[in-house]
Amino acid sequence: MLDLFTIVLPVFGLIGIGYLARRTGFVSERMGEGLSEFVFTLSVPCLIFRTLVKAEIPEAQPWGYWISYFAGVAVAWVLATVIGRRFFGIKGVSSVVAGFSAGQANTVFVGVPMILKAYGDEGAVPLFLLLAVHLPVTMTLATVLAEGRQASPLVILRRLATHPIVIGILAGSALRPVAPLVPSPLWQVMDLLASAAVPCALISMGIALHRYGMKTGWKLPAAISVLKLVVHPLVVLLLATYVFQMPPVWAGVAVLFASCPSGINAYLFAERYGEGVALASSAVTLSTVLALGTTLVWLYVLGIG
Repeated sequence: MLDLFTIVLPVFGLIGIGYLARRTGFVSERMGEGLSEFVFTLSVPCLIFRTLVKAEIPEAQPWGYWISYFAGVAVAWVLATVIGRRFFGIKGVSSVVAGFSAGQANTVFVGVPMILKAYGDEGAVPLFLLLAVHLPVTMTLATVLAEGRQASPLVILRRLATHPIVIGILAGSALRPVAPLVPSPLWQVMDLLASAAVPCALISMGIALHRYGMKTGWKLPAAISVLKLVVHPLVVLLLATYVFQMPPVWAGVAVLFASCPSGINAYLFAERYGEGVALASSAVTLSTVLALGTTLVWLYVLGIG
């Protein structure tokens, strides 16, 4: 159990430091926004780029890996939408936000540091392969559901193509053949930017939790949190271990990826449409707090530590 805490506590400890620093007024809201922008636009894209350029990517597509994870997304998303509509009376974009909050994981701020801490370099390839398709799939699905027939494919493609994380993924994949030709000083610059991703992401996440808070009741956010932290990874675990054949590290990465709390993108999506903002804020906050305990359980189930 002590080994499990050594994996979880550094991650959630930095989140707690960011939260307390903002709550006590030691840092400003502006600092959190600046850190978040730095992580999204520079540091994490550099981390993804560096990993994809140097990683040994399998020639065959790991279809069982994709199916296991996104089947879990589908189950959590649909259940959250149905629960929100039937028992809490939400509709329209707010119901999309409920599903998005249950199906979209906080991979950048929690998933990347936690999985790299748990599996090290061995887990980097399956982690970033999943990260490469996670955001485009969930963001596209949410946009189409929110806008219905009015959703423009060109607008969706433009938004995805200009997203910093997608740019890092595309650049890292495209420049793999010329990676040996890159001068060492440029790699050092890339390494410095990439190494800042984990601590800056976690501190900014803590500051963001103070900003978002619990702005609505706890019942629907609690249901979304259970779907995100328990149901989603459980579906992935069953499929990855009993239905499809894949290395244990790949299965473990998929489960931990699924066990991450609700992503901030759900909140940003709700703000974009002006609906479900309080719901997304509460789901992000509550699921992040509860994830400290559920992550320990999933690490134990996976035999890590």
